[in-house]
Parts: sequence; structure tokens; C-alpha cells
Amino acid sequence: MVPAGQPVDDQLAALSPLLGPDDLVIDAGNANFHDTNRRARAGLPFRFMGIGVSGGEDGARHGPAIMAGGDPADWARIAPVLQAIAARAEDGTPCAAHLGPDGAGHFVKAVHNGIEYADMQMIAEVYGVMRDGMGLPAAAIGDAFARWNTGPLQSYLVEIAATVATATDPAGSGPLLDIIVDAAGQKGTGRWTAIEAQNLAAPIPVIEAAVMARNVSARRAERAAGEALFGLAPQPLHGTLDERDLEQALIAGKILCYAQGFAMMTAAAGEFGWSLDLPAIARVWRAGCIIRSAMLNDMATALAQDPTRNLILSEFFADHLRRSLPALRRTVAAGATHGLALPALGAGLAWFDMMRTARGTANMIQGQRDFFGLHGFERLDGRALPHGPWAAP
Repeated sequence: MVPAGQPVDDQLAALSPLLGPDDLVIDAGNANFHDTNRRARAGLPFRFMGIGVSGGEDGARHGPAIMAGGDPADWARIAPVLQAIAARAEDGTPCAAHLGPDGAGHFVKAVHNGIEYADMQMIAEVYGVMRDGMGLPAAAIGDAFARWNTGPLQSYLVEIAATVATATDPAGSGPLLDIIVDAAGQKGTGRWTAIEAQNLAAPIPVIEAAVMARNVSARRAERAAGEALFGLAPQPLHGTLDERDLEQALIAGKILCYAQGFAMMTAAAGEFGWSLDLPAIARVWRAGCIIRSAMLNDMATALAQDPTRNLILSEFFADHLRRSLPALRRTVAAGATHGLALPALGAGLAWFDMMRTARGTANMIQGQRDFFGLHGFERLDGRALPHGPWAAP
């Protein structure tokens, strides 16, 4: 588990003269899956696997979620050990699985981390609505998260959001959250997910918005200059939203984000010739990992019914969305009119509205492309007239 990139190559080179063809080296760090593919196909003088591991410090002590890529025979050698140390779901199943060849495990871990970015960003956005729009103190916000953690939003990230918000500063300055610098760090895995999604033409706007928001958070001097020039953006909501609205908005956002992540994995399976078992991935994520959530049991069930169907089209989650989307609309609308930035929640809503619109607006784009580049277009009536009247005879 050395840092991703050149240190992994350096370590493999150092091990090469020391190991034999039956020895197995495992990269369990946050490697880019393209690097893992390259290393697996490089003719190393020993066996090699790339394994994604999630769980942070708690997972290291009590059992992580393990996402393995590589030769099935190599997985068979180490599975008893890794399944023994992995976190276990409520039904006792170890959260460790072989997901495909070469870099498949690291790819799934990257998508996991992208969803993690988005989950955290949406929680932060709702926190911002309560802090800046409703004027609630940190402790009251923490209490709201704690209440939500007893319902459909039950998850590790909502649980720790409650703990963080209610913590007090050991130095005695009041709520700890109020003195933490508002600039989020990142190690790059969320950015890798966003980049790969573009390569796969797999839309994940909630994750992309979360990556963007982390980048903006780092620009503290520019944000301060913007506030000095344009004034402080947030305006009080004055009862426009309540706690129930925000809980339901977060439920909808979470479903939309996970649906995008699983759809991206479906696209990757087709592109790379992998047989990614989406229900197994959902089950691996049920315990040990950062995005563990009560919803993942239902996601595993929905994906087992039809792994090719987008999660929002499953009956269970479609019903959830029908109930929660009005609150998401109210929340995003209130954010827009009151100057509260909700990039991830807004991106999820926009994606959903496109996904439920049979007749979209890309016909205008196709007309323009044909006008300036004669790229042609398909017609709804099927007639063989691929260009508009602007095309030269």
C-alpha cells in the first residue's frame, strides 16, 4: 500500500530480482486502473494483482471492503485471508470479492471514491442550507443528521456528519466545525473517476460537480475577493424549506448519484470486456467502506433483478424518487433564488429531468452541427435527407 504512481513501479522493480514466478505481489493502494492494467500486462517475473481497499482507519482496524482485480486463480489463493479480514455485512457475508481481470478492482474502487466525493458534497450542501439559509447552529445541524441516520439515509457518512457537527473545540472556542477551514483536500481518485467517465461517455454529473466543488473550495482568496465585490450570497430562507425537505432532497440526490456510478461501471464493462457483477459490488460496499449505507441492500436487490437497467428505473427506487423529488426541486429552487450553492444536488436534478424526457433538445445541436460542419443528422420520419437546406447543392 504505497502511494499511487511511480512509487508502485519503483517497488515492483525492486522486488523483481527477489521473487519467483509463483510469488504474488498485491498493490492494495489507490492506483489508477490504467496503471494496474499496464503492470498486469508488463510481463513481470511474478504474479500481480490490483486490489481496491476502502475503510480508512476504522476499516484498517475492524475490517475494510475489498475489491479485487486479477487472475481468478490468484484470487483463489488469497481469498480465504482477505475474506477473513474483510468487514462483514449484517448477514455475515464478507465484503470482499473478485470483480474482474487486471485493473477491474481498482476501477471499481475509483468509482466508489467518486460516489464518496458526491455523498460528502451533498451532505455539505445540505449543511450549508441549514447553516446559511436557516441560521441553525452546528449542534442543531448535527442533531438533524443524527435523526436522519435512523431512516433511509442511515449511512457511515451521515453518522459521522452528525458527530462532526456536534463536536466542540478542545481549545474552548465553541463548535469545532465553525473553526475548520473550508477548503477540502483530495487525493485524486474522484478526479480520475470524472475523467474516465468522459472517456466512456458515461454521464456522472453529481460526481463531476463534487470534484468541481472541492477545487473551488481551495480558492479561498478568490472566493473572498468575490464576496467583497458582489456581496455575501446566501439569503435567509424564512421558512421556505424545513428539515423534512432537506432529508428527502438528500435521499433523492443519493439515489441519483449511485445510479450514475453503477451506470458508469456498466459502460466500463462494455468498453473493457469485463463482466462486472454489479449486485456483488453493491454487496461489497454494504460494510467496511466509506460509502456504506442501508440503501445498498436494496440496490443489490434491484441490480440483481436487472443489472442492465438504470437504477432509477427499478420499481423500488422509482417509488423512492416519486416521493423525494418534489423536496429536491424545492431545495434546488430555494438555493438558486437565495444564493445558496448546491452544485451536486442541482446536477443530480438536471440529469434526472433529462433522463425522464423522451424528446430532448439535442435536435437543435444536431441542426447547428450540420449547418457549420455538414455533419448530418437522422430524421424522425426516417427519410434519406441527411442535411438541411443550408447545404450547398
